[in-house]
Amino acid sequence: MSSMNQRVESAYRGYFSDGQLDWNESAQLCKFLKDLNPPPDLLVWLRATAFRIGCEYLSDDKDKNVGLLRTVNAIVHAIEATCLQSSGAGSSSDEATFVEYYKGLFGDLSVDQEENAELFQFFKSNKPSSEFLVGARASAFKAACDFLSGDKDQNVKLFKCVNVVVHAFEKTCLVPKPFTLQAEPSVNVNGMSLTDAAQHLWELDANRLEPNEHYAINVQKGKKPYWKEDSAPDPLFTSVDKSVWQRKTYKTFVALLDNYTAEVGKEETLSNAERQEINEFLSAIMQTAPMQFCHRYCRAKKPSDVPESLSGFRNLLFKIWFELYRRSRGGRLDSSGFEHVFVGEVKDGDVSGFHNWIQFYLEEKRGKVDYRGYIKPKSRGDANADGNDHVLTLQFAWGGVEKFVGTCFIGTSPEFEIALYTMCFLVGEENNIIQLNTGTDVFDIDIRCYHIARDKIGTSFPETKSHYEA
Repeated sequence: MSSMNQRVESAYRGYFSDGQLDWNESAQLCKFLKDLNPPPDLLVWLRATAFRIGCEYLSDDKDKNVGLLRTVNAIVHAIEATCLQSSGAGSSSDEATFVEYYKGLFGDLSVDQEENAELFQFFKSNKPSSEFLVGARASAFKAACDFLSGDKDQNVKLFKCVNVVVHAFEKTCLVPKPFTLQAEPSVNVNGMSLTDAAQHLWELDANRLEPNEHYAINVQKGKKPYWKEDSAPDPLFTSVDKSVWQRKTYKTFVALLDNYTAEVGKEETLSNAERQEINEFLSAIMQTAPMQFCHRYCRAKKPSDVPESLSGFRNLLFKIWFELYRRSRGGRLDSSGFEHVFVGEVKDGDVSGFHNWIQFYLEEKRGKVDYRGYIKPKSRGDANADGNDHVLTLQFAWGGVEKFVGTCFIGTSPEFEIALYTMCFLVGEENNIIQLNTGTDVFDIDIRCYHIARDKIGTSFPETKSHYEA
């Protein structure tokens, strides 16, 4: 679990321990959230975690359970007041209409798929006025209090129902406030080495997935690169939490993956719809700490080459990652940095690029990737690859075409990888030796980064030099 997640869960448990949240504690919570400065993709988790931890404190005492539900409401209010804003004023303000609707949902202590769709439509058709935004959400908790009992299992179901209602309300009526990475007095980007910057990126990646919590992998047997036998009869990925794909940077990243043709030499084009998908992805990642730190670091190192504004930096990202160029002879625009690194290409009968775990997982799920085992890492302490590793060198076949050695990060967010490779491209060299402590393991990594067409990313990928337990 990340440091940010641990701090949040610890804070919530402190508030739930006495079953209430007074005015002073509410003010403290708002300050905590402001200092925490969570990225937009973490806001759903912040709210859902309040419900999940609140369920841990349910008892057979109805009055105490009412206090717990009110505490959840106070936490949700603090999140919305600190991190969200209205998506546009509505006109509805009849509390009775909302309470009646909520009670109809809570009656059987479940919200099925059809009811969930109707719930979104209800909020669209009855969008609260700006004065009634807080009341519209608070009414859900008020209505739910009538359904609390001394039966913990029933109350857990009720908490889940209220969470579904609040999720629909927030998605329909609110939007995240613009994210800005707070200044860190202890971080001197001017004097920071690339390896220190990479480690700081890791610490900023609040959107990174945790093994055995958000996903599980089965590495199976290790092998040498030249061994041709299949050392992994089972897929690499056992599971990935489906809620991950609703996070905006993940969702917009996945939308880009079907925009390209794998074969080098076949002309690529960018339609207006595909350009819009790229813009949505860049907008999403620029609202994260890793990308804003990437900009700050690159600007400090090369102010003449890196625009001062975030909008100018975003334009630079489009140029180096998404502008098409020629990778093969023949004059066709057949490739881009993003396609090569994250999607993968096929050239001269071999897989080229393809260094991203999300693409690997999705293609493996479709039956297009055959994982053939991990490449045994060089190690100072004879550490083997396992399910906790966030860096994995592997061998696989993609559509029947082999990739004998490829390394990728596992569980990292799209913004982390774009930020790391961008830093190496803009201010690093072709070989960038870094040491990365992932919490359970330490990796000595060479981030390889090559230019093409003068000013664009030809490829960038990690190459593990050694690996040992932290």
